[in-house]
Amino acid sequence: MTTRIQNHINGRLSLREPQAQSLAKLKQALDAAPEMLKHERDVAAVLETLKAEFPTLQEFERDFPSLCFALATGVGKTRLMGAFIAYLHLAHGINNFFVLAPNLTIYNKLIGDFSPNTPKYVFKGIGEFAVNPPRVITGDNYEQQSIGMADFFTEVRINIFNISKINSEVRGGKEPRIKRMREVLGDSYFNYLANLPDLVLLMDESHRYRAQAGMRAINELNPLLGLELTATPFVESTKAPIPFKNVVMDYPLARAMEDGFVKMPAVVTQRNFDAKNYTPEEIEKIKLEDGVRLHENTKVELQTFARENGVAAVKPFMLVIARDTTHAAGLLSLLESDAFYGGRYAGKVIQVDSSKSGKDEEEMIARLLAVESVDEPTEIVIHVNMLKEGWDVTNLYTIVPLRAANARTLIEQSIGRGLRLPYGKRTGVEVVDRLNIVAHDRFQEIIDEANKGDSVLRLQQVILEPVGADEQKVSITVPSGVASRLGLDRPSETVGAYPAEADQPIFTNEAEKQIARKVMEAAARYEARPQQAPTSQALLQADIQAKITEEVKQQLQGAQGELLADELPDVAAIVAKTTQVLVAQTIDIPRITVMPSGEISTGFHPFTLDVSNLHLQPGEREILIHNLHTDEQSSLSAELGLVEKRPEDYIVHALIDFDDIDYFTQANLLYDLAGQMVRHLRSYLSEAEALDVLDKNRRLIAREIHAQMTAHFWEKATHYEAHVSRGFTALKPCHYTASANEPVHSVRETVQDVSRIKQMLFGGFKKCLYPLQKFDSDTERRFAVILERDAQKWFKPAKGQFQIYYKQGADQKEYIPDFVVEGDDFILMAETKSRADMQSPEVLAKAEAAAAWCKQAADYAAQHGGKPWKYLLIAHDEVDEAKRLADFLRFEKKAV
Repeated sequence: MTTRIQNHINGRLSLREPQAQSLAKLKQALDAAPEMLKHERDVAAVLETLKAEFPTLQEFERDFPSLCFALATGVGKTRLMGAFIAYLHLAHGINNFFVLAPNLTIYNKLIGDFSPNTPKYVFKGIGEFAVNPPRVITGDNYEQQSIGMADFFTEVRINIFNISKINSEVRGGKEPRIKRMREVLGDSYFNYLANLPDLVLLMDESHRYRAQAGMRAINELNPLLGLELTATPFVESTKAPIPFKNVVMDYPLARAMEDGFVKMPAVVTQRNFDAKNYTPEEIEKIKLEDGVRLHENTKVELQTFARENGVAAVKPFMLVIARDTTHAAGLLSLLESDAFYGGRYAGKVIQVDSSKSGKDEEEMIARLLAVESVDEPTEIVIHVNMLKEGWDVTNLYTIVPLRAANARTLIEQSIGRGLRLPYGKRTGVEVVDRLNIVAHDRFQEIIDEANKGDSVLRLQQVILEPVGADEQKVSITVPSGVASRLGLDRPSETVGAYPAEADQPIFTNEAEKQIARKVMEAAARYEARPQQAPTSQALLQADIQAKITEEVKQQLQGAQGELLADELPDVAAIVAKTTQVLVAQTIDIPRITVMPSGEISTGFHPFTLDVSNLHLQPGEREILIHNLHTDEQSSLSAELGLVEKRPEDYIVHALIDFDDIDYFTQANLLYDLAGQMVRHLRSYLSEAEALDVLDKNRRLIAREIHAQMTAHFWEKATHYEAHVSRGFTALKPCHYTASANEPVHSVRETVQDVSRIKQMLFGGFKKCLYPLQKFDSDTERRFAVILERDAQKWFKPAKGQFQIYYKQGADQKEYIPDFVVEGDDFILMAETKSRADMQSPEVLAKAEAAAAWCKQAADYAAQHGGKPWKYLLIAHDEVDEAKRLADFLRFEKKAV
């Protein structure tokens, strides 16, 4: 029963693997020591029982059983708290929970996350809480709650309190003291909580409740069980960190990075930086300036990524860690002044520290919590030791630590705020997945600390060139040559000198351009009509030209008076010129879907049933279900009591009711699976009990078996046909990040520093279908030179142009080939790769998918008089300008 509930929660909450492991460990603990959920228990005996289950457990460190789950920042501790509560309620009938937050930020966040209809609601998917969600009682509304009897409609009650309302700091330089909870909550509510028979305590960031006085305050509540969550399972001391003794689950940052749940942190310095050459003030200024350089470049890279992938834009910000409030105020003044980058950040910096209180503090926290919004102006946050936990932003990309701290503290505390990923998972784009820590003066120290055997992580290294060599970046959009040739569009940003064109744009006045745009829109609609326009050449046919002309004229009727000259231009002539340019400036790329054809047979491969979660029990009681809304009743009871000849028949006769199961072709498999289930039931039941379970639960068992069968489904067709939904597709714009002030380079220009080629834009093309292109290697640039000489047309495709996928399912990835090339009698999809990578599994998977696509495209082209497609995989050392394009055809990879 408890295993089924555990699996139910795993699936409904889509728990990540470390969260699911944590839930499994809680179940393991309760299965081993069920008396833990009773007030009459021997705590010492419970500890000895659990020490046998968990080698890392030494002590509870509380007066009650308390288990610590140490999960790295960014893995999802709040969602895990929701899973714990759901499991304890559904599996063990626990109704009362007390959640402790260490500060106001986490307190407010927890209230939001436990409230229904909020973006990060922790119980989303738990059907049992959909109608009657848990009642959330907070430190602000508990006095208005009725106590002493359960709410009829809301069984579960979650009390959320901020420990700082219990901690009372005595002014005047004295040590903080801990108020008794009784003083804060009042006798009535405190006694109510302490006397609850099923109170479970959850401690978020539990390392904050380890001081001796804090321990006493928590022990007063007398809970059944404590569940502690933290990313830092140790207490700081003057000598060395003191590790917790009650950890049962340890998922450190190193594993979170390895599994891809968080950003990859990188430490940053300038090349050949020597701190001895600068004063502390100069080092601070250099770090701030380089932090801003990184921040601005990251901002552009994120913008480009969003454009390329059609996802929401992310606004990054930079975090500056100050020494104290005076230092923070000085930094705020500097960063917003005209002396710092010309006042670019005026109104875009906030100071977050203890110098504010009351309304000012609330406004500060509100602005801080809104920093993820693209509409919120903050780009730099200055803080003084206030943001250690609970600040769950995903858009922190640059950290500039300016206070003294040892390397381990910098690593383990400072970076924790920036590890969360904006898109929930890594994108594969280094800049989007990386957190930068600017530490010029501590660079080697941090690297050494990170490389120690007990380090929580491994750091990447980023070396900045001196100012001036790594210019400001811009994100640009480069339309295809069609728009440029017609005079309709140019790149979205000015990047150096835009390449000079041999020919002036065809259309120069606004009336002609307006008509040309409408012609392009009309032509685009023919892409989805392969019967009328199987290729782009069909756009030049007289009948289609006439239809486009008439369509454009009708659209212009209402706009003539306002937008066009007194005399309507020759629309037919503009249609002719526009379509001629479109056809000349494109390579037909069909949109292909492969579909099975002919006689199709289906079935299921044999497999071994997973029966680990099936422990059905016999029973005689009928379960009555009464609908409170309709007053209708139904029941869960035995079937009609039909006695089958053999036990397997109970299951098989229920399985054949599924539409996708054919008894005549699958009988052997069905009886094999049914036999496995019968053997499982006999392993823990008597023969009579097994037959009782089979009779009363035949349909439940059949549903479970059928669900497992779907993973082993197969389908075979006599042959496959390629369905072409589009005969040709317009070229998508390319989105690039480039240096703002660097001129566009000629494709024939020898690159002196090939390590910088990814930052450069190239132009000067005659045969490329885009005015600007970027290359990932000098090999690609040299291959482009060959194409400029020997090809008719070529281009480097943008993301989404082909929609070829070389992995399926959740790990599905799109393949974007390096080049598309049209020659005299062929069209090539070409990829250049390092010789060392030619046999890598990923390269071979891409080649297989691309070759299969080219085969279908070649078949389609043959039907319509087009040129055949071929896929080439070329090793980098084969690319030599002395070779002709035809020489590379020997590297064709054909579909299997």
